[in-house]
Amino acid sequence: MLSVHLVVVHRNRGMTCQETVHRFLQQAEFLDLFALTVTVVDNGSTNEHLADLRSGLASRVEIIETGENLGFGPGANIGLNRWLKSSSQNQSDVCLLAPHDARPADRTLEHLIQCFSLHTEAGLACADVGDGQVPRIDPWLGPIGEPQTEDGDSPSWVLADYPHGTLMALRRDCLAEIGVFDERYFAYCEEADLGLRAGKAGWTVGLVRGALVDNPESNTDAAIIDYLMVRNTLLLLRLHYGWANLWFRIGVLVAEHVIGWWRPAVRSPYHSGQARLRASVDAIVGRFGPPNFC
Repeated sequence: MLSVHLVVVHRNRGMTCQETVHRFLQQAEFLDLFALTVTVVDNGSTNEHLADLRSGLASRVEIIETGENLGFGPGANIGLNRWLKSSSQNQSDVCLLAPHDARPADRTLEHLIQCFSLHTEAGLACADVGDGQVPRIDPWLGPIGEPQTEDGDSPSWVLADYPHGTLMALRRDCLAEIGVFDERYFAYCEEADLGLRAGKAGWTVGLVRGALVDNPESNTDAAIIDYLMVRNTLLLLRLHYGWANLWFRIGVLVAEHVIGWWRPAVRSPYHSGQARLRASVDAIVGRFGPPNFC
């Protein structure tokens, strides 16, 4: 039987995380196709949420408490590095990664694991968030979605530039070669960076169309999300394409802000002019890691 590991990154949603982990375990047990072991990395949750986590999961999973909010990427790295250093006996070649509110649909794990196992050239893969888009990276704009135009049976394997962070699969040999997440990102765009690094090392990335997953919750302030998305997109462009691409993207940000001021209805729901200004300055001077914007 195939052995698969799951890392879940959690913060202040103890009951939600319980439900998420039980969904994964129940789906794996029902399919009886692979053995699933689980590590939950807690990013500095309150005592109340930690108690909820321990009461519902302690007997079935490993819970690692970081004591602080490290961010999604750094928190995931704790679980991933623990998995990579695991004993060679009974070790899994595939690790799944998800946030605490991931909701895989029926048979999503089966489709994701089977497709990923067949494509041994792929170092990373992800489930389908149901938006009809394929994750792409534009050298001048950063992570974008490209409409899916291919027809085919579901589930189907679609080449992508990077995996969605809602539910991804990572191959041990790939991470051993390229490393884990760049912790400067803290949260957002770290999966795009990982996808680019995998591609440069000769690995492919796939999206399993029809292996549906959702993550319905978000407890992060909209301005913080806007700050991190802008700052980290600029970091991604500078690292992989150069300073000219960073400055071009800043020009696009300025144009978006002017248009949004003129026509507020076209703004994104996370749009914050102050957050974007601070994000651009921090990206230029090299301030990364936990968000400095408040």
